[in-house]
Amino acid sequence: SELGKKNLGSKHPDVATTLHNLASLYLAQGKGEEAKRRYERAIEIWKKVYGPNHPHVATGLLSLARLLSFQGKFKKALPLVQRALDIYKAKLPPQH
Repeated sequence: SELGKKNLGSKHPDVATTLHNLASLYLAQGKGEEAKRRYERAIEIWKKVYGPNHPHVATGLLSLARLLSFQGKFKKALPLVQRALDIYKAKLPPQH
């Protein structure tokens, strides 16, 4: 992640993808807070690069919602799932 930031810049979409993937690894290891920070940063980068209604943002929101669900924070997770669903409905063809 640090190497990507040095080569691509901290706001490059590939850095966001790397952060998202790293967050998923942290989640699998039970390191929820480390995962949460990286999911939030990835979402922030994708919003700046692509705008708030991009499918990458929706993917990040769903991942963050999954983490919150694992932590038992269902009330915090639900609006993220709804927002992601709204993005997907608006951006993807109906057969998806």
